[in-house]
Amino acid sequence: MASTYSFDVVSDFDRQELVNTIDQTTREIGTRYDLKDTKTTLELGDDVITVNTDSDFTLQAIHTILQTKAAKRNLSLKIFDYGKVEPASGNRVRQEIKLRKGISAEIAKQISKMIRDEFKKVQASIQGDAVRVSAKSKDELQAVIQRLKQEDYPVDLQFTNYR
Repeated sequence: MASTYSFDVVSDFDRQELVNTIDQTTREIGTRYDLKDTKTTLELGDDVITVNTDSDFTLQAIHTILQTKAAKRNLSLKIFDYGKVEPASGNRVRQEIKLRKGISAEIAKQISKMIRDEFKKVQASIQGDAVRVSAKSKDELQAVIQRLKQEDYPVDLQFTNYR
C-alpha cells in the first residue's frame, strides 16, 4: 500500500511573543530620553496594534523599536500591516497596525499554482487560510518546502503538520 505524506503551509505568529514585544517596546519608550515625554500608548487588540503618539517623527522611532524587538523574538516583520497615519485629538497622531494571520485566498492560489506548475507529482489544496500539500514521496515535499522558502510572499510562511 502506497501511503501519502503531507504538510500544511500556514501563516501565523506566536501571540505570546507579540505580547512580550509590545511590553518591551512600551518599556523602552518609557526609558528613552527622546520618547519619555511623548505620552505614547501602544494598545494590542485581537488583530491590531494601535499606536497613539505626538508626531510622525516619534511614530517612526516607535516603528523602529517595535521591529527590532519583534525580530529579536523571531517574529516576522511581514505580520505588521501599517495603516495610514490619522490625526488624533490635541495635535497627536494615531496609527493602526493590522496583524496579518492566515494566507489570503489570492496568495493561496499563487502557492498552489506554483506547486502544480513545477512539481507534477505533488497535489496542493486550499483549506481555509492554509494550503495542504501532499505527495507520495517525502523528498518531493522537502523540495516543495525549499522552493516556497525561495519565494518572497507578502506573508510569513510556516510549514506544519508534516507527516
